Amino acid sequence: MLVLLPPSEGKAAPGRGAPLKPESLSLPGLAGARAAVLDELVELCAADEEKAREVLGLSEGLRGEVAKNAELRTAAARPAGEIYTGVLYDALGLASLDAAAKRRAASSLLVFSGLWGAVRVGDRIPSYRCSMGVRLPGLGALGAYWRAPMASVMPEAAGDGLVLDLRSSAYASAWKPVGEVAERTASVRVLQSRTVDGVEKRSVVSHFNKATKGRMVRDLLAAGARPKGPAELVEALRDLGYVVEAEAPARAGRAWSLDVVVTEIH
Repeated sequence: MLVLLPPSEGKAAPGRGAPLKPESLSLPGLAGARAAVLDELVELCAADEEKAREVLGLSEGLRGEVAKNAELRTAAARPAGEIYTGVLYDALGLASLDAAAKRRAASSLLVFSGLWGAVRVGDRIPSYRCSMGVRLPGLGALGAYWRAPMASVMPEAAGDGLVLDLRSSAYASAWKPVGEVAERTASVRVLQSRTVDGVEKRSVVSHFNKATKGRMVRDLLAAGARPKGPAELVEALRDLGYVVEAEAPARAGRAWSLDVVVTEIH
């Protein structure tokens, strides 16, 4: 099982430690593309703070993120699973998983990134600010920039098992599974079900969508679930107590779409 995750906008402080070693990152086929994005981002942030803040879409209160980006090559690096924070990662709780579940997380979780393309949770990276929605002056829109490099490495990374796609739309734009890989890919939407005047109403739960997805991945890892495809994933999630509605794609070469329905948001 390969689980595709979005990063978090906020990142943990890097603290102390050895700096980034680009050659140590997973998916070495992305090395050239990563170097190009890193070079332009560092140069932009070191040369013109105001322009960098505009390009990165940062508010005045996030001005310090520009200086942080300018020092990415020398900043301390930590495992990506510790760098990424926020609702999904809090619910996922990597640090509190048992040893076996942590090993499963290291091999199955892949976090998409505007700067790195994608990294494993064990890859050591510095704290940074660069979303997939950024348009760098030289390289252009990062979502489009990453498509060719990701297309070259993702089929191998996907292996021959389930691909569970939990990315937001901006990060999904960097790689879309096709053909046989798409047929064993499942994307998930979280819906809240409420009864209003005796009628069920369903809505996308936005912020809590991330929390539910984080708990779902944690539960799959903790249970040692090994679904081979979308149909087996539906069974595994139902066994874990989730209410799942699924519809197989009508045409070959398409991904499955699953709805996880929740009644309480917490």
